[in-house]
Amino acid sequence: MVNDVRKRQRDPKTYRRAATYVLIVNAAAALAFAVAAIWTANRSACADADTLLCDTGAKTAMLVVPTAILLLGGIGAFVETYREWRRGQAWPIWQGAGWFLFMVMVVYLGIGGSTVAR
Repeated sequence: MVNDVRKRQRDPKTYRRAATYVLIVNAAAALAFAVAAIWTANRSACADADTLLCDTGAKTAMLVVPTAILLLGGIGAFVETYREWRRGQAWPIWQGAGWFLFMVMVVYLGIGGSTVAR
Protein backbone atom coordinates (compact mmCIF):
# COMPACT_ATOMS: atom_id res chain seq x y z
CA MET A 1 0.00 0.00 0.00
CA VAL A 2 2.78 2.46 0.89
CA ASN A 3 4.58 1.75 -2.39
CA ASP A 4 1.37 2.38 -4.31
CA VAL A 5 0.95 5.81 -2.68
CA ARG A 6 4.55 6.78 -3.42
CA LYS A 7 4.18 5.57 -6.98
CA ARG A 8 1.15 7.79 -7.52
CA GLN A 9 2.99 10.87 -6.26
CA ARG A 10 5.92 10.45 -8.64
CA ASP A 11 4.72 10.48 -12.18
CA PRO A 12 7.05 12.34 -14.59
CA LYS A 13 4.40 12.55 -17.32
CA THR A 14 1.87 14.17 -14.97
CA TYR A 15 4.55 16.49 -13.61
CA ARG A 16 5.43 17.65 -17.14
CA ARG A 17 1.76 18.27 -17.94
CA ALA A 18 1.24 20.24 -14.73
CA ALA A 19 4.45 22.24 -15.17
CA THR A 20 3.56 23.05 -18.77
CA TYR A 21 0.09 24.12 -17.65
CA VAL A 22 1.53 26.42 -14.98
CA LEU A 23 3.97 27.96 -17.47
CA ILE A 24 1.19 28.55 -20.01
CA VAL A 25 -1.09 30.19 -17.41
CA ASN A 26 1.76 32.41 -16.16
CA ALA A 27 2.68 33.34 -19.74
CA ALA A 28 -0.96 34.20 -20.48
CA ALA A 29 -1.13 36.40 -17.37
CA ALA A 30 2.14 38.12 -18.33
CA LEU A 31 0.86 38.67 -21.87
CA ALA A 32 -2.39 40.08 -20.52
CA PHE A 33 -0.37 42.40 -18.28
CA ALA A 34 1.68 43.58 -21.26
CA VAL A 35 -1.42 44.14 -23.40
CA ALA A 36 -3.13 46.04 -20.56
CA ALA A 37 0.00 48.17 -20.06
CA ILE A 38 0.18 49.00 -23.75
CA TRP A 39 -3.53 49.77 -23.84
CA THR A 40 -3.36 52.07 -20.81
CA ALA A 41 -0.26 53.85 -22.14
CA ASN A 42 -1.86 54.61 -25.50
CA ARG A 43 -5.22 55.88 -24.28
CA SER A 44 -6.05 59.50 -25.04
CA ALA A 45 -7.42 59.94 -21.51
CA CYS A 46 -3.93 59.28 -20.10
CA ALA A 47 -1.90 61.09 -22.77
CA ASP A 48 -1.15 64.10 -20.56
CA ALA A 49 -0.81 62.17 -17.31
CA ASP A 50 2.50 61.67 -15.54
CA THR A 51 1.68 58.09 -14.61
CA LEU A 52 0.61 55.00 -16.53
CA LEU A 53 -2.29 54.33 -14.14
CA CYS A 54 -4.04 57.66 -14.55
CA ASP A 55 -7.67 56.66 -14.01
CA THR A 56 -9.92 53.91 -12.67
CA GLY A 57 -10.19 52.10 -16.01
CA ALA A 58 -6.43 51.79 -16.33
CA LYS A 59 -6.03 50.64 -12.72
CA THR A 60 -8.78 48.08 -13.10
CA ALA A 61 -7.38 46.66 -16.33
CA MET A 62 -3.88 46.33 -14.92
CA LEU A 63 -5.09 44.63 -11.75
CA VAL A 64 -8.11 42.55 -12.74
CA VAL A 65 -7.17 41.01 -16.10
CA PRO A 66 -3.98 39.12 -15.05
CA THR A 67 -5.57 38.26 -11.70
CA ALA A 68 -8.58 36.70 -13.43
CA ILE A 69 -6.32 34.61 -15.65
CA LEU A 70 -4.34 33.35 -12.65
CA LEU A 71 -7.56 32.64 -10.73
CA LEU A 72 -9.09 30.68 -13.58
CA GLY A 73 -5.81 28.83 -14.09
CA GLY A 74 -5.71 27.85 -10.42
CA ILE A 75 -9.31 26.67 -10.51
CA GLY A 76 -8.52 24.67 -13.65
CA ALA A 77 -5.60 23.02 -11.86
CA PHE A 78 -7.86 22.07 -8.95
CA VAL A 79 -10.43 20.64 -11.37
CA GLU A 80 -7.65 18.53 -12.87
CA THR A 81 -6.63 17.54 -9.32
CA TYR A 82 -10.10 16.16 -8.73
CA ARG A 83 -10.11 14.34 -12.07
CA GLU A 84 -6.72 12.76 -11.35
CA TRP A 85 -7.87 11.75 -7.88
CA ARG A 86 -10.99 10.08 -9.29
CA ARG A 87 -8.81 8.10 -11.71
CA GLY A 88 -6.43 7.09 -8.91
CA GLN A 89 -3.53 8.93 -10.50
CA ALA A 90 -0.92 11.42 -9.20
CA TRP A 91 -3.29 14.12 -8.00
CA PRO A 92 -0.90 15.86 -5.51
CA ILE A 93 1.12 17.18 -8.46
CA TRP A 94 -1.90 19.05 -9.81
CA GLN A 95 -2.85 20.24 -6.35
CA GLY A 96 0.61 21.77 -6.03
CA ALA A 97 0.15 23.46 -9.40
CA GLY A 98 -3.15 24.95 -8.25
CA TRP A 99 -1.71 26.27 -5.01
CA PHE A 100 1.28 27.72 -6.85
CA LEU A 101 -0.99 29.60 -9.24
CA PHE A 102 -3.08 30.89 -6.34
CA MET A 103 0.08 32.02 -4.56
CA VAL A 104 1.26 33.91 -7.66
CA MET A 105 -2.19 35.49 -7.91
CA VAL A 106 -2.12 36.66 -4.28
CA VAL A 107 1.40 38.07 -4.65
CA TYR A 108 0.33 39.91 -7.82
CA LEU A 109 -2.74 41.28 -6.04
CA GLY A 110 -0.59 42.38 -3.10
CA ILE A 111 1.89 44.23 -5.26
CA GLY A 112 -0.69 45.57 -7.72
CA GLY A 113 -3.22 46.47 -5.05
CA SER A 114 -0.70 48.58 -3.16
CA THR A 115 0.20 50.37 -6.40
CA VAL A 116 -3.41 50.96 -7.42
CA ALA A 117 -4.39 52.22 -3.98
CA ARG A 118 -2.07 55.22 -4.31
